[in-house]
Amino acid sequence: MPLTVANIMKPQRDVSPAIALEVSIPSNAAEARRIQDEIEQVLIARQINDRDIFSIKLALEEALVNAIKHGNQMDHLKKIRIAYQLFPDRFEIQITDDGPGFDPGDVPDPTAFENLERPCGRGLMLMRHYMNEVAYNDLGNTVTMSKLFRANPNPSPNGKK
Repeated sequence: MPLTVANIMKPQRDVSPAIALEVSIPSNAAEARRIQDEIEQVLIARQINDRDIFSIKLALEEALVNAIKHGNQMDHLKKIRIAYQLFPDRFEIQITDDGPGFDPGDVPDPTAFENLERPCGRGLMLMRHYMNEVAYNDLGNTVTMSKLFRANPNPSPNGKK
């Protein structure tokens, strides 16, 4: 099945999400951090392993920074909509900004020699690396990401899987 916004947010099995939330925030860093902290606390409470929490936090931060800075051009009057679902085996999130969108294919490869000192593209690269799926809508103002949880039968010393 092709990776699209429509099918990435659908459960792969007939399993309801344990937690689902939709929220709209103004384009500012403090609100973005608040949402990041709330999501982290939900993941910790569900005993998601530390490596997966790190991956989700990093990708979420990059996506929110991109929405605020590039999508909404730091305009505090514009909104960012965040919808996430937490399933027993995965985390899915969709982030939409009020900006005009972009074509992710137009973003230069930050690992190419000529781009090593340029600041563009690193956030997208990190999002793709740390999440299992990253997809954009046709307009390019919505990113949808999914993270499958690692099977780890040995809990870490702090009680997490």
